[in-house]
Amino acid sequence: MLEGFAMSNKMPGAIRAALYALRGGFLIRPFLIAITLGVSGAVLSSLEERFPALQAAIPTTLFPSHEDPQVAQSILSTIATGTMTVVSIVFAILLMTLTLASTQFSPRILTSFVRDHVTQWTLGIFLGTFSYCIAGLPAARSLPHPFAPVATVTGAMALAPICVGWLIYFIHHISNSISVNTIIDRIRQDTELVIDELMPYPRSPFHHGRTDTFSESPGFAVPSRASGYIRYVDILRLKRLAKHYGLGIRLERRVGHFISESVTLFRVTRGERVTTQVSQELLSAVEIGPSRTMQQDIEFGVVQIVDIALRAISPAVNDPTTAITCVDQLSCILVRWLSRTPASSCYYDPPHVLRVIVPWIGIDGLLDLAFEQIRYYSAGDAAVSLRLMRSLSDICSTVDDDNVRRLFLERGRALLEACSLKLPEDDLDRLRRRLSTLTDYCAIAV
Repeated sequence: MLEGFAMSNKMPGAIRAALYALRGGFLIRPFLIAITLGVSGAVLSSLEERFPALQAAIPTTLFPSHEDPQVAQSILSTIATGTMTVVSIVFAILLMTLTLASTQFSPRILTSFVRDHVTQWTLGIFLGTFSYCIAGLPAARSLPHPFAPVATVTGAMALAPICVGWLIYFIHHISNSISVNTIIDRIRQDTELVIDELMPYPRSPFHHGRTDTFSESPGFAVPSRASGYIRYVDILRLKRLAKHYGLGIRLERRVGHFISESVTLFRVTRGERVTTQVSQELLSAVEIGPSRTMQQDIEFGVVQIVDIALRAISPAVNDPTTAITCVDQLSCILVRWLSRTPASSCYYDPPHVLRVIVPWIGIDGLLDLAFEQIRYYSAGDAAVSLRLMRSLSDICSTVDDDNVRRLFLERGRALLEACSLKLPEDDLDRLRRRLSTLTDYCAIAV
């Protein structure tokens, strides 16, 4: 019975991890498109030989040489060669462009380009056209009986202008995609989607997060058996395991944190019940990989935008406009986060029995992650510092909790203090006025 329970719980997490990995790469969508078009070419050419009426249905104006297989061979081979040549050149240039973009902004932005659906469709359509032509080419033969697959060639001639039109659209799309504003906006949208998934309910003014603890200390350590970043925690699976074995489980690291092999990942109550099999089942509920992903990692989206901002305000780049854009998008993320009920760290099953504790970042940590490094490195840049102060005011204006407002006021004062050593008095006066606005929102006397 225990083995059956383990197998039933392993499947959802494994399938979910596989689907996420495949959805985010160049494997599934281009592969399926190429296979579909390739099979279509093979099936259509085969049907033509069995049912000559298909050829008669094709007007001679589209393909006059119905009886000349060499013309069909030439058309199919030319289209196949041309599509592969275009794919080779365009994607070689694309990879070079993405390399330059990652150097300019952040190497972590490459993940969003790989997951881009237009890029995947482009590769799939070109490879699919090549597969279609290659699959239909054997049907065009001179011996033992001359045969020209007219319908197949007509389909290839229809795919060729589609490829040309899609190539023009792809160039337009990728030229917009490498714009820094588009990159930052896409990261912000992805981060907000994660927030919506993890925190689906609007924040209630009467919300009070539960901070319960286990009745006994979770002293039994379950070490990690892999090194890497925590990508995903299957909380439902952990609750089922905790209930099934009568345990209390506490995850020691947050999603997005790095953990080394043999370092404690879980602390568990009633350690005498934790066998090797139970440890394996617990570990299988946590996905660990060599890089961070956006499955449950709100912090990763913030980190990407902060990386771009820090490069922009570095002396080597000196691009405060990009840094200001990053501050604006970070403000949107924080407003969205503060508008939702925080993700619970305590999970119960049944409602009065605490089963699992999973740590999530709080507003204090999220504020530090989003703004502290930018505040430190932009202290000598009036434009970025002014925008940062205004962003603190904008976010604070959406908050009703005095304790949260106080956090914003503290950071506003720290920003003014850091800038007082590097900015002229005129800029400091503007900062003080914006700090006064922040103070008014906080309704706290300075």
